[in-house]
Amino acid sequence: MPYIRPNFVAAFAAALTLTFSAASGHAADRSLTIYTYDSFVSDWGPGPVVKKAFEAECDCTLNWVGVADGVALLNRLKLEGDSTKADIVLGLDTNLVTDAKETGLFAESSIDQSNLKVPGGWSDDVFVPYDFGYFSVVYDTEVLETPPASLKELVEGDPQVKIAIQDPRTSTPGLGLLLWVKSVYGDDAPEAWAKLKDRVLTVTPGWSEAYGLFTAGEVPMVLSYTTSPAYHMVAEESERYQATLFEEGHYLQIEVAGMLKASHDKELSKQFLEFMTGPQFQNAIPTTNWMFPAGTVSEPLPEAFDKLVKPSKTLIYSADEVSQNRKAWVDEWLAVMAQ
Repeated sequence: MPYIRPNFVAAFAAALTLTFSAASGHAADRSLTIYTYDSFVSDWGPGPVVKKAFEAECDCTLNWVGVADGVALLNRLKLEGDSTKADIVLGLDTNLVTDAKETGLFAESSIDQSNLKVPGGWSDDVFVPYDFGYFSVVYDTEVLETPPASLKELVEGDPQVKIAIQDPRTSTPGLGLLLWVKSVYGDDAPEAWAKLKDRVLTVTPGWSEAYGLFTAGEVPMVLSYTTSPAYHMVAEESERYQATLFEEGHYLQIEVAGMLKASHDKELSKQFLEFMTGPQFQNAIPTTNWMFPAGTVSEPLPEAFDKLVKPSKTLIYSADEVSQNRKAWVDEWLAVMAQ
């Protein structure tokens, strides 16, 4: 979910839960509440564009509820349980879908997903993907002349050259890095984390805080996405920030949305999920969420996407593997990082 906000200050304050709602001019009787991550509903994210387009189609009011990051989104939903006010949750990823299903809170989507295209294909009766991307280390070319060319070089590199990363307990990119390290190092992951720890300037709750530190010049590297430089090329006409290409491959993230059993208007929820796979939603993804669209688009990707690094190898665990091991792997990470 790499929306990129212009003119970052040193860092964000602690993530706050914000509710974004707007009454339509004719006060539509029907409404839809969608929980998502904060950056999605920011002024610069897809939220405002999606809201305007969907409300024009549904004759309803779409209410966004922003939560810090994807893992925090699932944590909040677990706390609320059947009493949640959400009709839809948008912003989980494939690393969380098994855990999300095990809550018993989600309903089958029952929508046509034949137009969806994500690496490895897609088939799921509950969750619907809306974008995808690859995790990468993004670096400042004005500070770092020779970036790491592999995860091994990142782990074993100069501890004076720092990186900002995210917490896997609250952040989907943070969890993605944890799985990336595990998929490359296996049982030796704790030793890798012990070496990498010396290079970590800070561990932030979510992606926005870490990227804010990076663009403010506080740190020369940040965990982000291969698509992040496209923002700077398009919006700032700058190629200063670039993504690394690691020889071991890059970990894939597929972001999804799902309908809650507690939804007060399942027909409207299904209408949104169908809308989400179509061009009015999907056209907004490349230049507001800065990811690859998973559904039907009617516009070509910006030329900047042709300049992005292209992973030669995709790394990904199945959702069930992540569900079975996530707690143990997070505890393993925490045991090292807390020392």
